[in-house]
Amino acid sequence: MKIDLMLLNHDLATIADYAAAAERLGFDGLWTAETSHDPFLPLVMAAEHSRRITLGTAIAVTFPRAPGVLAQIGWDLAKQSHGRFILGLGSQVRAHVERRFGATWDKPVRQMRETIEAVRAIWHSYQTGEPLRYLGEYFSLKLMTPFFNPGPIAHPNVPIYIAAVNELMLRLAGSHGQGVHIHPIHTVRYLDEYAWPHLHRGLAQSGTPRAAFAAVAGVFVIPSDAPDASAMEASVRQQIGFYLSTPAYRVITELHGWEETAFQLSKLARRGQWDDMPRLIGDDMLDTFAVSGTWAQLPAQVRQKYGDRLDRVSYYLPFTPGENEANWRVTVAGFHDFE
Repeated sequence: MKIDLMLLNHDLATIADYAAAAERLGFDGLWTAETSHDPFLPLVMAAEHSRRITLGTAIAVTFPRAPGVLAQIGWDLAKQSHGRFILGLGSQVRAHVERRFGATWDKPVRQMRETIEAVRAIWHSYQTGEPLRYLGEYFSLKLMTPFFNPGPIAHPNVPIYIAAVNELMLRLAGSHGQGVHIHPIHTVRYLDEYAWPHLHRGLAQSGTPRAAFAAVAGVFVIPSDAPDASAMEASVRQQIGFYLSTPAYRVITELHGWEETAFQLSKLARRGQWDDMPRLIGDDMLDTFAVSGTWAQLPAQVRQKYGDRLDRVSYYLPFTPGENEANWRVTVAGFHDFE
């Protein structure tokens, strides 16, 4: 199991420091999220200021970007990073796609499938010089003149990971992706009884062996020996409450019999009563979603909890270069000691 660093938010002025710190501390990878900033721009600088770590988006929102745009960005980042880039894509939810990005939400699974197929068709044209040909319901691509073709690169097989929660997107991740981004709101039961059965169906469809496919997730952790452990626990309860208020994650609440809690959380969200959410997250729910222990204990506890269900994890915790680095070194060493 690899241990990565997730940047939940970022400032371009500090990305060089983050990338250097990730390498210095021994992390395996660095992921950027699409929250309040573009997820791709930081990776240009991260590639320049690192030599070893994997770099990827976790995730970039797909539908506001045409396949040609994603293909260009992915190709340039693969070249800049010397093959270390992973294109992580996610559909987001309808409200954000339409009302935050001003893009089109129609049939998200089919839109995602065609986007991936179209991006790979463009990359094939880039690498081989062959004519661009892709015809689907959403995209008709048949123009690639030499002037607009960046040409072949040394690492053309750029991995695509797909963020998935529900059945059809999980199956698509298995059939069309090289990996899946599992949302931090997950449980072992969800992985065993829901996510992996659907992923395996997709893998069987594409003929991809499990060993060639990566499951990646952020993990809620609460370091019990941190000076602000109580505040960290409160923050985790807040995050769990926020996510479970969203209908997209109903499959998890139904699986565990938490429908009434999810209903109450949704009511609070509609009223904007965000501060009232944590009180609905009982200790049983907290223990199901999060891992608690000292900084030194957490790596073994995470590995014991997930086994081979996940291949790469990152702590759902803020990170600042130069701060608390002794504990982050303990974290990385704890994962690498098992290799």
